[in-house]
Amino acid sequence: MQVKNLDDASESFSVLDTAASLQTAVMDLAPGEASGPKTNEHAGSEQVLFVVSGELRAEIGDQTRTMRRGDSVIVPKGVAHKFTNTGSSPARTFNVYSPPAY
Repeated sequence: MQVKNLDDASESFSVLDTAASLQTAVMDLAPGEASGPKTNEHAGSEQVLFVVSGELRAEIGDQTRTMRRGDSVIVPKGVAHKFTNTGSSPARTFNVYSPPAY
């Protein structure tokens, strides 16, 4: 058994662990920072994003929502998406990709 901690993340996006059919990662965004352009970097994987702290604007396909601590969302395969920290403090997410994307 391997136990990973969110604090093991060493970069703004860090893969924590990878298994045969899924992968976990942590993403940290500074205020105003975005996950990147609204594209799909993992077209072959579904993503679950859980907000650990902070506030994000989630753009998934043609929908936009504000997400706060404790919220989660599923990003389907093949759907363009972007997450932007709209708060005044850092935001942290815990992500699951199935199958592994990175």
